[in-house]
Amino acid sequence: MAKFQADNQQSTGVEIKNAIMTGVSWMLPFIIAGAVLMGIARIGASFYGIDNIWDASYEQADTVIRLLHKFDGFGGLALSLMLPVVAGYISFALANKPGLAPGMIGGLLAGNLGTGFLGALAAGFVAGYIVRALNRYIKLPKSLASAGPIFILPVGGTLLTCVVMAFFIGSPLAALNHSMESWLMSMSGTNRILLAAVIGGMVGFDLGGPVNKAAVTTAMALLASGIFDPNTAAQVAIIIPPIGIGVATLIWSSRFPLSLREAGKASTLMGLIGVSEGAIPFALSNPRLIIINVIGSAVGAAMAVGLGSINHAPISGFYGWLAVEKWPVYVLSIACGSAIITFGSLLIFRGESESQELKKEVKTPKFKASR
Repeated sequence: MAKFQADNQQSTGVEIKNAIMTGVSWMLPFIIAGAVLMGIARIGASFYGIDNIWDASYEQADTVIRLLHKFDGFGGLALSLMLPVVAGYISFALANKPGLAPGMIGGLLAGNLGTGFLGALAAGFVAGYIVRALNRYIKLPKSLASAGPIFILPVGGTLLTCVVMAFFIGSPLAALNHSMESWLMSMSGTNRILLAAVIGGMVGFDLGGPVNKAAVTTAMALLASGIFDPNTAAQVAIIIPPIGIGVATLIWSSRFPLSLREAGKASTLMGLIGVSEGAIPFALSNPRLIIINVIGSAVGAAMAVGLGSINHAPISGFYGWLAVEKWPVYVLSIACGSAIITFGSLLIFRGESESQELKKEVKTPKFKASR
């Protein structure tokens, strides 16, 4: 069979962190490409007074509008690869090439099950450790050793990962997602500022994960019923974390690890066009940022709703700000929430110590065939 050998021994905590950072680093280009394409499409559509260019009805529109609709679809296609890629490369970091297919397929399944980003993280770790276990405990004669990494490990790892995701992890996470949606729906008649703060905090919590998706989905459902406050809160909160953390890296870049300084520029751009995932690498690098994201998003959302801003469309990017009722208040709320995250992130990222820690990262395990 085959052996996975790491160049150095590392603790489980360091191994998990390295795996997550590997997955995120491979995921970022897909997010950036998708977000920029969607931004081009939606900014272009705004010149024609269109705020829902993703709607299928524009498939039969005039040439330019149809082209913008296609661009938005291309961007969405790129973003749809986010979950498989992050799960696949987490698994790759743990089990090298044999873990790549089980991880990607597990991440794709996580998306289909409605478990979001957290489900994809779980799929990556499940796949990586399953492939490791298979490699350790399945023994083959030397004549069949080459079949291990290209047949037994990918096929067996994929099957077991899908079973674990479908029957053990997927259902609880999906149920949690639906229960949060029901809870938010039940709060629609309570204090509007409190509701806005709750939705804002949920959106800022996991940046595109199940908690975020539950809040945004519920806000859109209420929007269809003519209830605008939840949508206003969600659209404000979506962009506050990436803008806040991006501005922080521009103000004082030396406080952030080298690997995240360039990501800060992308984060700012992604925030402006309405993609919260730009802040994910920073939250994974320092989980204390999650608390700050929740606070900043909640404050910004509550402020926008409390001061009377109304966003009638499910658009968070800057190209939709001028269409919001009381848009100066709306923009001020975004600025205030982002400022909280900027200040907080500069407090928790300490520069040199974290940079040194990242420099000590252990290389990913190498796959070597035994003699």
